[in-house]
Amino acid sequence: MNNAATLPREGLYSAHNSFKAISFYCFAPTAKAVQLVGGFNHWCPTPMEQRDGGWWFIQVWLPHGHHQYRFLVDGSPTLDLHALGSVWDEHGNPASLVAVS
Repeated sequence: MNNAATLPREGLYSAHNSFKAISFYCFAPTAKAVQLVGGFNHWCPTPMEQRDGGWWFIQVWLPHGHHQYRFLVDGSPTLDLHALGSVWDEHGNPASLVAVS
């Protein structure tokens, strides 16, 4: 039996089939809640964990490529000042950009 038809076009071990744990940090010392939204979670808010010193944290497994996201700090969209860059999402709103290699 030939399994080649069931393998992704790029091959089983290509970068396109690998996932990496990406850590997101947001400094919001007075926030009551911070959430992460992005194309990778269909822009559905995912709660971040509050850490010492005003930092919020979440780790997400992402595939190879560029991904758009932003933080919701007490419901207000906020760009990541430490992001690779920023772009406009499909609705014309600013979004931060992360690259996964």
